[in-house]
Amino acid sequence: MTTTTGAGHRQVRVALLGCGVVGAEVARLLNGNAADLAARTGARLELVGIAVRRPGRDRSAAGVDPALFTTDTAGLVSGALRGPVDVVVEVIGGIEPARTLILAAMAGGASVVTANKALLAEDGATLSAAAEKHQVDLYYEAAVAGAIPLLRPLRESLAGDRVRRVLGIVNGTTNYILTRMDETGAGFADALDEATALGYAEADPSADVDGFDAAAKTAILAGLAFHTRVTAADVHREGIGEVTAADVASAHEMGHVVKLLAVAELAEDGRSVGARVHPAMIPLTHPLAGVREAYNAVFVECESAGQLMFYGRGAGGAPTASAVLGDLVAVARHRVSGGRGPAESTYADLPVHPMGQTTTRYHIRLDVDDRPGVLAAVATVFAGHGVSIQTVRQEERAGQASLVVVTHAARDEALAGTVAGLRQLAVVDEVVSVMRVEGM
Repeated sequence: MTTTTGAGHRQVRVALLGCGVVGAEVARLLNGNAADLAARTGARLELVGIAVRRPGRDRSAAGVDPALFTTDTAGLVSGALRGPVDVVVEVIGGIEPARTLILAAMAGGASVVTANKALLAEDGATLSAAAEKHQVDLYYEAAVAGAIPLLRPLRESLAGDRVRRVLGIVNGTTNYILTRMDETGAGFADALDEATALGYAEADPSADVDGFDAAAKTAILAGLAFHTRVTAADVHREGIGEVTAADVASAHEMGHVVKLLAVAELAEDGRSVGARVHPAMIPLTHPLAGVREAYNAVFVECESAGQLMFYGRGAGGAPTASAVLGDLVAVARHRVSGGRGPAESTYADLPVHPMGQTTTRYHIRLDVDDRPGVLAAVATVFAGHGVSIQTVRQEERAGQASLVVVTHAARDEALAGTVAGLRQLAVVDEVVSVMRVEGM
C-alpha cells in the first residue's frame, strides 16, 4: 500500500513501536538519512508515528518532530490514529503486547520489522503464519547478533546449500565477562561487577549470564539453518555462573579459552537437529577463540560453501538500528515493487533431539586420593560408560592429587553418567569442574 505524494514521489508509511536505545537510533537514522534511503528503496520512508509509554521523557536525540510521539500504540498500528501504515517496526521487546500489536499490524496489511528475539523464539510460528495469511513480510535480522548480517545469508544466500553446523558467540555480556576472567584471572563475580559498572550487564543480568538470551537466538538460528521450527524451550541451556578462575586457567594450560557457545547442528544421519547453549573450551587456533570483549561472532559450516565466519558488534543502539534499517529498506523495496521476501521455510520438519544424544567431549577436574590404584579406578568408570580418555594430567599436593581428564567424543548422556559414577568413587574427593570441549 504505497502512496504517491503531490510531487509524484512514492511514500512508504512507517510506524515505530518503541523509542528506547534502539528505537531512538532508528528514528534518528530515518530522519537523518531520508534522501539516501529514498534513493535505495525507490520511495520516501515517512515516519508517521512513534509509540512510547512515557511521552514526557526527553527524546531530543532522536531528532524527530515531538508531535510524532503517541501513547496510543494500538491506534497507530491499526491506522485509526495517523492513517494506514505500510511497515511497522517493533523494538519494544517482550512477549506482550508485542505479539498482539504485530499480529494486528499484519491483519491490517502492514509488513513487520522486529528485533524481538524472545517473541520469535517462543512463538515465531504464529507470526510467520500470520505473515503468510496476510501476504506481508516478516523480517528480523536485528534479533540475532546486532549489526552482523547473519540471518539473511542463512535464509537467502545459503538457501542452495546444506548447513551442517552453526557455532557462535551471540551474547556480548557473557563474552565480556569471560574475556576479563581470561585476561586478568578474575573470578566470575568480580568480572560481572566490572561488566555492570561499564554498562555491559543489566542490573539483573540473569537473562545473559544464565543463557536465556543466547538460547532464544540459538532457536532462531537453528530454525533458519535447518528449515525446522525450533523454540527456546527446545534449546539445552546452561549459563556461565559456575565457571571458575580455575576452569579458565586450566583451559589456558591446554591451549584453550572458555566461551559461552550457541550450537545448532544437524545430526550425522541428517534425521534430527540439536540446539544448545553452554560454556565450553575451544582451542586458541579456532576463529572464535579470538572474539573478545562484547563482540559477537558466528561460525557456519556448510557442505558446499565450507566454513564461513560472521563477526561484529552484537548489541547496542547503533548496531541494532543498522540491522533494523537494512530490513526496513528490503521491505520497502518489496512494497514498491509489489513483491514479498522469502517466507518461513519449515519443510524439513526435523525433531530436536535431547542433549543426551548429542556427541561432545568433556574436560573434567577431579580431586582424588594420592595413592596407588586411583587412576585405574577412575579409568574403569570411564570404560564402564563407553567413554574413551584422550589425555590425563596429574597435579600433586600434600596428600592429595588433582586429575584433569579430557575425553574423546561420546554421547553426552554417557559422559554425564561417567561424571555421576566418578562422584560415587571412594577415591574421588570431589568432582571440581566439568566443562564441554568444542571446536576440535
